[in-house]
Amino acid sequence: MTDFEALDQPDEALEAQIAQWREYVERRRELKTADADELEDHLRGSVDELVEAGLSGDEAFLVAVKRMGSLDELSREFAREHSERLWKQLVLTGPDGGAAAGETGARKTLWVMAGCAAGAAATFKLPELFGADLDEDGLFYATNISLFALPWLAGFLAWRRRARPGLIALIAALFVLGAVAANVYPLDEGSQSLVITAIHLPIALWLVVGLAYVADDWRSTRRHMDFIRFTGEIVIYFVLIALGGVVMVAFMVGTFKAIGVQPERFIVEWLVPCGAMASVVVAGWLVEAKQSVVENIAPVLTRLFTPLFTAVLVAFLVAVGVTAARIDVEREALILFDLLLVVVLGLLLYSISARDPLAPPGLFDKLQLALVVSALAIDALVLIEITGRVTEFGTTPNKAAALGENVILLVNLAWSAHLLLRFIRRQGRFAALELWQTRFLPVYAAWAWAVVLIFPPAFAFM
Repeated sequence: MTDFEALDQPDEALEAQIAQWREYVERRRELKTADADELEDHLRGSVDELVEAGLSGDEAFLVAVKRMGSLDELSREFAREHSERLWKQLVLTGPDGGAAAGETGARKTLWVMAGCAAGAAATFKLPELFGADLDEDGLFYATNISLFALPWLAGFLAWRRRARPGLIALIAALFVLGAVAANVYPLDEGSQSLVITAIHLPIALWLVVGLAYVADDWRSTRRHMDFIRFTGEIVIYFVLIALGGVVMVAFMVGTFKAIGVQPERFIVEWLVPCGAMASVVVAGWLVEAKQSVVENIAPVLTRLFTPLFTAVLVAFLVAVGVTAARIDVEREALILFDLLLVVVLGLLLYSISARDPLAPPGLFDKLQLALVVSALAIDALVLIEITGRVTEFGTTPNKAAALGENVILLVNLAWSAHLLLRFIRRQGRFAALELWQTRFLPVYAAWAWAVVLIFPPAFAFM
């Protein structure tokens, strides 16, 4: 290590501490990016003064955090979450002011969440007032499933972020547009356009939820990455709620049958569908309220499944090479491979969102590079097969949608692999990979809306 590098190490440690503090500050939804910038400038100014007075960088940071004045309550919470830090002893002093106000705000949030969850459950049953039936009108529910819960989740998040009326109007207009696309087009049961609409509309509307999540900070890269983290966390919480629901339903069936009551109809028609819609909102509220818990779980899951998926993809490529078999590009296979690539991208995105951007490259980064390269190889094979089929037999809505999605994923993963390789070689910063992923989100939104709105009429609703 050179003398220059040795001198630079304390600065890197201090930057890591400030970055950790900044990330915690930005979780406070009442603070905008400009507010966080101002607070960080104040913190850095205090640190510089203390360093000039003779303190080390670490000591200066501890004292500067303690001196944050109006942020004493925030500093105490920050210290509680990072209890392993030595400076917990410096921060956790003084009266715990503001607790009553925080309790009141939490209670209000709970009631708003409960109202939104009840609204999502009621919305699912609303079509029955107009003659719809869950058994006989399965196509209607398949295309509209995302319109039952996501508007209520977006409403809850917009309320939490104190979104401006203009943004709320835009979000509402996009949900209305999605409802029109799902119900106005003449899509038959055997229509391929029906399938791609049912798949892409939830994606398009989920990114509308993202607008409510970032609210007025839509230009902030950190807020975009927070939404990616939110997406992964809400999936985890929803699955946990669903598993608990399965256990509850099993006990319910057993206990009611013991007294001669058959609860199956109530469970199928009311409890399960309405509970699923409400659980989307509840899961979003849990992510907002219990971030520190799930942020410990999610990185563990990411680190568990990344090597497993890497092994599966490598094994698949080896099998293709040994058997010289061609990939079947029928509809079910296309959906499967697209989902596989989405899972790979999800693992990459969530590992990025949960990673310390200032940490040096390590073994897990190399494993991620292997995962991305394997996915790229599979994506290239699928693209070759789709292009050949389109050239030979012409295009269909399924093949056109799959072709576009594979091209989009190919571009994303290829540049992600390039940035990962540069980072591993210490030729670039990890922040560049984070920035690339957040700037790619509008591409997914544009493509999903194009498939929902343009593809059905373009292919004569076939």
